[in-house]
Amino acid sequence: MDASWTFSLLAAGLTGLAALTWAHPPTLPAWKLVILVGEFGHFLAALSGALALGLLTTGDALGWERGIPLALLLVATFLLLRPAWLAWRISLRLPARLRDVWGEAALPARRPLSWARLFWPRRRRRVPVETLAVPRPDAAGATGGAAVLPLDFHRAVGTRPGGCGAAPCIVVIHGGGWDGGDRSQLAAANHRLAARGYAVAAISYRLAPQHSWPAAAEDVVAAVAFLRSRAAELGIDPDRVVLFGRSAGGQLATAVGYRPGQPFIRGVVAYYAPHDLHFAWRNTPAGGILDFFALMRQFLGGSPDEAPRAYNEASAYHAVNPQVPPTLLVHGGKDSLVWFRQSERLAQRLAEARVPHTYLALPWAVHAFDFNPDGPGGQLADYAMETFLAAVTAGGRERASERAAR
Repeated sequence: MDASWTFSLLAAGLTGLAALTWAHPPTLPAWKLVILVGEFGHFLAALSGALALGLLTTGDALGWERGIPLALLLVATFLLLRPAWLAWRISLRLPARLRDVWGEAALPARRPLSWARLFWPRRRRRVPVETLAVPRPDAAGATGGAAVLPLDFHRAVGTRPGGCGAAPCIVVIHGGGWDGGDRSQLAAANHRLAARGYAVAAISYRLAPQHSWPAAAEDVVAAVAFLRSRAAELGIDPDRVVLFGRSAGGQLATAVGYRPGQPFIRGVVAYYAPHDLHFAWRNTPAGGILDFFALMRQFLGGSPDEAPRAYNEASAYHAVNPQVPPTLLVHGGKDSLVWFRQSERLAQRLAEARVPHTYLALPWAVHAFDFNPDGPGGQLADYAMETFLAAVTAGGRERASERAAR
């Protein structure tokens, strides 16, 4: 095979990958490829751009042997840079959007998107982790399994804006379709938050199908109560707790965080999560990437007709009122696992109730886009998260008392 055919095949392969930036992934392997292309595609763009430059600067005449691969490489470069370009456009307006809701003082002293950070990621600071044991809510009557739930605790080591005294605590709730996953998911983000001056508790919870609703929610409540009971020992402020969940964990974060009588829950963060399980049941297509009907059945104990109370309790969308905590929602427009309309609808409901919130929509992104925290989506979400946490955790008991009195 001569060089022209090699270049043509390589160019065609890069262009095929680049086309995924426009696609809704139809299968799990395709979903993983789209994460690669969407959040790491700028590296591939550098490769395709370098190959295109090489074709332009070598040889004399630009015949079809070089013209076709050159055209393909230029198209691939453009498409592979599309997520970063879209992120850059969002980044131009993002500080003003966040300032309008959370105030000038909460904004980080940096830009939402750094082109240098795309290619040269920040050095990760690791924080010591303590594994603690949270008593299971059903421990007294448990018939099998451990009577405790493990929790990975990261003590606050950095200095956050306006920080003093005991640290706010971020409770991280993992995803996994309610029947998988554990507290070790995307642990680098927990270290980053701890390095910024927040205590972080990554929790595990009981999984379906062995444990259906409300077991997982009860475990989140138990973990929060455990942390607050040991606040002095752990160096945390019991009146400044934020729930942060991804996917299924985001559903648990809003479902638990929107319960009344919890002024110590200062905010809720949910990435690519379902917030209305009735809506999910009605609008999930058959034959999708995941059998979402099966996941909901085993998590909630049946269909909406068979377990209406569980569907109601698990759907934060129906619990929104002016007293629910401030909320940050982040969702990708090409998410084939959880439809972005879940976050969009909840944001609309929060706006109607005049609850402070931000919905960050990432049009190119798919489920678990933050696998690369330095990618286009990861950087924007990180900027929004840093702003949100600085705003909702400002102040101590007086702020909690204000919320309790609302």
